[in-house]
Amino acid sequence: MIVVDCGLGVTRGLADAGLSLTTLDLIFVTHLHSDHVLELGPLIHTAWTAGLATPVTVFGPPGTGHYWQRFCEALQFDIEIRIVDEGRPDIRDLVSVDEFGEGLVVEERGLKVTALRVDHPPVTDCFALRFEHGGRSVVFSADTAFFPPLAGFARDADILVHEAMLEEGIERLVAKTGNGARLREHLLASHSFAEEAGRIASDAGVKRLVLNHLIPADDPEIGESDWEAAVRKSWAGDLTIARDGLVVGFRE
Repeated sequence: MIVVDCGLGVTRGLADAGLSLTTLDLIFVTHLHSDHVLELGPLIHTAWTAGLATPVTVFGPPGTGHYWQRFCEALQFDIEIRIVDEGRPDIRDLVSVDEFGEGLVVEERGLKVTALRVDHPPVTDCFALRFEHGGRSVVFSADTAFFPPLAGFARDADILVHEAMLEEGIERLVAKTGNGARLREHLLASHSFAEEAGRIASDAGVKRLVLNHLIPADDPEIGESDWEAAVRKSWAGDLTIARDGLVVGFRE
């Protein structure tokens, strides 16, 4: 099993989808904002307590290894008592962390993963990821402002999973947080509007665009039709608006 990013709820989401956590194999982290890495440690630990006994490799930007080391230190009592009391393998021996930059991330067992540094200030180590296997390709934009080089990186991909933001929801979102001006500044500098995601998909010539990491994600005044109306200004192809538990297949 391959997992891309580990925000809050990823463990429950995988379980609810009927996936066995003990098949966890490769984890990719696009950047170290909490909504992408907060549950990395808990996911692996929960898989371990569920019976994971095979190696897991975590690929992430610089700092990922530090996160994992500190997580294991924080859970040292639990880890060591479970090894002795329950006869489990040492989770610290099962997990390896491979920190990457732009370019080739890994190529093994027919899978090739490459990374492109995208524009997500103030985070400098934020990477789009392209997965290629068996003649198929999927690209994840990660979090990024409108970034034209991403179109070349995603060229002819079967699926482009791209973050998206709706301008009409931003003011209501920042009004709820108490730090409106600063949050608004960050959102506008670091994320892409849905129409911009459509431009990337069109320029890349992908087969399907999937909008995810929706901002705002929980505004009752915004529905799927609003996202579609925004992206259709620049994208006429196959479109999916992501939601938890959604399965997206390849076009034959």
